[in-house]
Amino acid sequence: MRSIYIIYQKALKKYPIRTQAVQAGILMGLGDQIAQNFIENNSKTIDFIRTMKFAGIGLFISGPATRIWYGILDKYIGSKGHSVAIKKVVCDQLLFAPTFLAVLLVIIGLSQGKDIERLKIKMSNEYNDILINNYKLWPMVQLVNFSLVPLHYQALVVQSVALLWNSYISYRTSLDKYK
Repeated sequence: MRSIYIIYQKALKKYPIRTQAVQAGILMGLGDQIAQNFIENNSKTIDFIRTMKFAGIGLFISGPATRIWYGILDKYIGSKGHSVAIKKVVCDQLLFAPTFLAVLLVIIGLSQGKDIERLKIKMSNEYNDILINNYKLWPMVQLVNFSLVPLHYQALVVQSVALLWNSYISYRTSLDKYK
């Protein structure tokens, strides 16, 4: 186990965005599996293609975007202090979260084969509720994250908590899949 940790540390230092993209892909795929196996509780077979799409979104979009965003916050706002953490949370929740959530929902909808009209309907029906639920969870997570966690681990903390969040997103975005 120690050797995995050492390999992870080296990869994180040498390739921070790639490493965090891979971990986001793994955790988003796992979140989809949790949704399929435990939340949706379908007796149907598992949709591995859906899981791979979620993993791909984590690998190519979520992981890189969050790591780059945290770097921007760190560069322009700072890295230490309670007032810095509060400023980061405010920026994160007012700028990044609403935009990223919209992008995420559109990409998931497109990966499910929804056309523009169905995407508009889905967004108008789901976006506000998901954003409100975002505000119930993420501000406190981010306050702890930005206050206590070094930059190179912030994406890991978020992606770990996002394991449950991604299960929720997977569940919510799949609700009308079979209608």
